[in-house]
Amino acid sequence: QVQLVESGGGLVQAGGSLRLSCAASGTIFILTPMGWYRQAPGKQRELVATITSGGRTNYADSVKGRFTASRDNAKNTVYLEMNSLKPEDTAVYYCSADHPQANYSPNYSYTPRFWGQGTQVTVSS
Repeated sequence: QVQLVESGGGLVQAGGSLRLSCAASGTIFILTPMGWYRQAPGKQRELVATITSGGRTNYADSVKGRFTASRDNAKNTVYLEMNSLKPEDTAVYYCSADHPQANYSPNYSYTPRFWGQGTQVTVSS
């Protein structure tokens, strides 16, 4: 069973930074595409960033240039570095995982199969 455990959320002032971590177990992490989503109150969950098993990243337009996803395969951990935070970044942030080797398929599109419990990020103005 895949388990994802996020950490690193908290309260920060606008313009500040936070780094989220997600520790994964129960999967062959080095082969697993990972993603970060967020859900603000009253809104649908939205994709923030994805990172393939090879380290290629994609970002939502709203966070490009401010957020950076990375992974440490030796630690089975994926990170989301968030800089220049804005009040509109306030949300519960969720780590997700696709099936191992999924991104080896042609025309691959990230699909979250497994979820963490989420971590709250609050940005004050």
